Amino acid sequence: MDGRNMPGNEHDKVSEFPWELGVYDAHCHPTDTISSISDIPRMKATTLTAMATRAEDQGLVFQIAKDLNNEKLTVQDAEMDRVLPCFGWHPWFSHIIIDDQESSSEAAQGVPDPESKRTHYQKVLTPAPEDEDFISCLPDPKPLSQFISETRERLLSFPNALVGEVGLDRAFRLPKAWTQPEAENRNGQITPGSREGRKLSPYRVHMEHQKAILKAQLRLAGELRRPVSVHSVQAHGAVFDVFKELWSGHERRVPSRRERRRRLSVEGAHAESDAEDEQVRKSLKREGPPLPYPPRICMHSYSGPVEQLKQFLNPSNPSDVYFSFSSVINFSGPSSQKVIAVIRALPEDRVLIESDLHAAGQQMDDLLEEVARQICELRGWSLQQGVQRLADNWKRFVFG
Repeated sequence: MDGRNMPGNEHDKVSEFPWELGVYDAHCHPTDTISSISDIPRMKATTLTAMATRAEDQGLVFQIAKDLNNEKLTVQDAEMDRVLPCFGWHPWFSHIIIDDQESSSEAAQGVPDPESKRTHYQKVLTPAPEDEDFISCLPDPKPLSQFISETRERLLSFPNALVGEVGLDRAFRLPKAWTQPEAENRNGQITPGSREGRKLSPYRVHMEHQKAILKAQLRLAGELRRPVSVHSVQAHGAVFDVFKELWSGHERRVPSRRERRRRLSVEGAHAESDAEDEQVRKSLKREGPPLPYPPRICMHSYSGPVEQLKQFLNPSNPSDVYFSFSSVINFSGPSSQKVIAVIRALPEDRVLIESDLHAAGQQMDDLLEEVARQICELRGWSLQQGVQRLADNWKRFVFG
């Protein structure tokens, strides 16, 4: 059954959507369509969590966050900023990165010569490409160390910026090289670097190479104590294995039932703790010592099975894992039945909404409203209750 057509509360279906409570898009790509950026100030959504994915959009995400937030980069202002920037390298473009963490080769120190470039792409792509024309059309690879250094600087410029979009993808194949007619007729309003409708080649990025790029970015997120937004397609087990490797030796101690009862009693006695104490706790979460793993993780447009939630939500995991959902990805096609079970099974404080749209404006607002209504129906929440809860979840994911 498609989530769009589920029976539910008829009053909520026709009631006014409570935008005034704050609606936060946990994952979107407004900079992919340059012409849409000017629409952001007129949107109903409160904040767009805007992802960078590749070389062409890192600076764009930085600039729109700076311009649209009027350079207000403080913690207090951030909950009302129009754009929350996220800087990361998407697995679809991970082949462009040279893993130089354990290498001192010339190729890892700067722009490689043609032979080094060929060697790199034959190493990280499968099957190893022999087509010289295809290889020559690929970008000159960039050292991972350089990208991590640049990303660190961007993150430090925005105290609340996230790391994203990062992750793993078993299904993705590189697009073929541009033909001359395609290049001449491409839409100039679209930011360069994406597929833009080109036919797909047979080449995929080796999973081990994707993992190396992902781990480096997750470690950077831990170093700066920033949340991350994670892409996973046919790779949820592999993504969890990467998390588990970084968590190893840092697992939380799970208290016994007696200890939990005692703690609840103490918490009840101190329920009057004021907002100032809460602010101090949040500040410590943001500004504590570096971690070897991200403090909070969002599995964006989660498409994994309900059974796997237990792994991600194990109380011993030192990272808090959230799950965001979009109408476009999660509520279309045969996977919609699976996501219904997932959303119903999740703890109510770990659910986020997103548009995952590549253009800002009215359509992005419409998709956010649609998925919020769908989730409220599935969870049995009123719109007021559900939108407030989703807003609170986003703030907890971003700020701790």
